Parts: sequence; structure tokens; C-alpha cells
Amino acid sequence: MANLQTHLRVPGPTPLPDPVRSAGSWQMVNHRGPEFAALMGRVVPGLQRGFRTVNDVVLLGASGTGGLEAAVVNHLSPGDPVLAVSVGAFGERFAKIATRYGADVTLLAIEWGRAAEPAAVRDAIDGMRRGGREPAAVLLTHNETSTGVTNPIAALAGEVRDVAPGALLLVDAISGLGAVPFETDEWGLDVVVTGSQKSWMVPPGLSMLALSPRAWEAADRATMPRFYFDLKAHRDAAAKGSTPWTPPVSVCFQLDVALGLIESEGYPAIFARHAACAAATRAGLAALGFRLFADPAHASDTVTAAVVPDSLDWKAFSAELRRRGLTLAGGQGKLTGLVFRVGHLGHVSVDDILAAIDILEEALVAAGRPVDRGAGLVAAVRAADAVSRPRPAPAGTPA
Repeated sequence: MANLQTHLRVPGPTPLPDPVRSAGSWQMVNHRGPEFAALMGRVVPGLQRGFRTVNDVVLLGASGTGGLEAAVVNHLSPGDPVLAVSVGAFGERFAKIATRYGADVTLLAIEWGRAAEPAAVRDAIDGMRRGGREPAAVLLTHNETSTGVTNPIAALAGEVRDVAPGALLLVDAISGLGAVPFETDEWGLDVVVTGSQKSWMVPPGLSMLALSPRAWEAADRATMPRFYFDLKAHRDAAAKGSTPWTPPVSVCFQLDVALGLIESEGYPAIFARHAACAAATRAGLAALGFRLFADPAHASDTVTAAVVPDSLDWKAFSAELRRRGLTLAGGQGKLTGLVFRVGHLGHVSVDDILAAIDILEEALVAAGRPVDRGAGLVAAVRAADAVSRPRPAPAGTPA
């Protein structure tokens, strides 16, 4: 069947570069043999450079949510006090996983569209202590896909380290890591989770986790049940160039190729490209009359949420966009029907964003909406040009 999604602009799965697509058709190899061991010998160091860590990185055959579940069950015990900091639907999901496995979860729910503030995290920890509950872990979301907000993880992690140094920092970095600056070791993060179908330009099927020595020590004490997601089994198998269970071999091939493309482009250029695409998206949408949902101070460089006007039927408008070749994402959770989201992460360029803005304008005109023809494209180009210079990379980042 022909692929009619000419412009796939959702926050994952993301479009694939041609070499990555081709790698998915390669013939199988023995996942217990030397070919796969050699692949792991390339992929794991490449991911360590992307995570900015010298610590262990393990690969799970799972979605990002599987990685979040692994982060919880390997490091916590039933009854452990946990602070979950939520700024949207995926922060709530992280908290639900911990609750389902018996953790004593305190939810710090931030108004959707805004980022968490260090003072609020400190106050929440103080409140737990007043109730006699010392947090064993703090759950944070780096980039909240449902709202288009990026949390200031460095500041939040620093606050936790100051006021609750014994708490593990478990971070959902699924939709941001690899596209924006991120420092696993420098920020003192214990478990960081990402997913192959986001910034890494690979199909769904892999969750990748970085784990600190503190995380492994906690894993020795933790008593939540796990089998498939037993990270110590994955660490032991990785030492032999393998995985404990059959991995998605084709996706591993594709990740290997994608990491080569990423390092060829260089992380400074990747960060600058994502910043330019994000600026173009926000400016273009605003010029077309849409109100952006996220606090501008913490707007994501990988996904933008815009408010659906009361007079616009989102389902009908989305269908019209798809008819014209553009696929966007609707709202999630309590934002269903109230916002739509434009993904701009992974294999994406400013030209891709301009094409999306152009189709949005055409669909608005077809719907009889008042539009200043060409204003969206002009605003998008100007915004992208203003931020298109590569950002300086931290020392040691692949050039």
C-alpha cells in the first residue's frame, strides 16, 4: 500500500532518513553471534556520547513506556516514598507506573503548559518530610510531549541534590534527548530513558537507558518484580555483546546507521537545526492566528502545541490536512480536542516545517478562515534565520 503521509509531523514516530530505512531490510544475523556483538560495540559507545555519560547504557526491546517501567521496577520497592513531578500527560504516566507497582507516590502536578520550578520541588519534598516520608526517588519529565514544554532539568536536579541527596533521579528524556543539549553525568542523573522513534530517527522498538553507579546500587536493594525488564540481566548480557532476550535486530541495525548520521552531522548542528525548526514552527503558527499553548520561556524545541480555536472543528480540519498530505497530532489526556501538536524532531529540516506551514495556510483558506496569505511562511523563515547559527557544544561533544 502506498504511503500517503507525505509530511509526517507528529512527535513520534518520526520520518526516517533513507539509509536508516534501507538498514531495516538487511538480512538477519545471529543475535548471539559476532556480528551482533560488533554492532553493540558501536551502538553503546555512540549512545553514551549522545547521553553524555561514561556510565552503562542498556537497550531494551520496548517502547519508551517500557523503559519508564524498567526505571521504576529496577530501583524501587513497594512502599517507597516517591515524588513524581508532572507537567502533562507523560508525567502522569510515569507516576501511574510507580503507583501501579506499589510505590507511595506524591504527585506534584504543575499547570499544563508550564514547566516545574525548583522551589516547587523543594516545597513538595519538605511536605513529604513533614509527613515522615523521605523520598527514595524523584521522577522528572525532560520534554513533555503533550504540552510542548521542556523542563529545566539541570535546575530541578540540582535542587533535588541539595535538599534530598539520597533520592534517585529518574528522568523521562524520551522526546528530547538527542535533539537538545542534555548532560546526564554533569546534572547528576541516575536513570535516563529515551526511545528510538524520537530524535534518534529510528523506528519504534527500542528503549535506551543510562544508569549511574547509584542506580545499580539501588537495583541490588529494590524488590519490585521484574523479569523481562531486569536491567542487571541486560547489563550482564551487554558485557558479552548481546541481550538477555531476542532483540529487534532490524531496529538495532537502523540505530547503528542513525548514530553514524548523527555523529556525521554533529550535535552542535543538530541542536541548532532543532532550534531553528522550533522557532519556525512557533512563528508560523502564530502568524496564521493560532495561540501557542506552552509558556514561551520553556517552549520545546521538539514539539509545539497550539490551541484549537473554538470555531474550528479539529477533526474535520485534521482530515483536510491529511488529504493534503500533512499529518499532525491531536491533544492528549485533558487536552484532547483542545490543542494540536506539530512534531519537529529527528529527521527534520526548516524546509519541512515551511511545507507544513504552507499546507496549514491552504487548509485554513479552504475552511474559510481569515488568513494573511504568506504571512506564516515569512514569519517562519525570519524566525529560523534568527536562530540558525550552530550553538557551541560542551567539551567532548562529537563534532
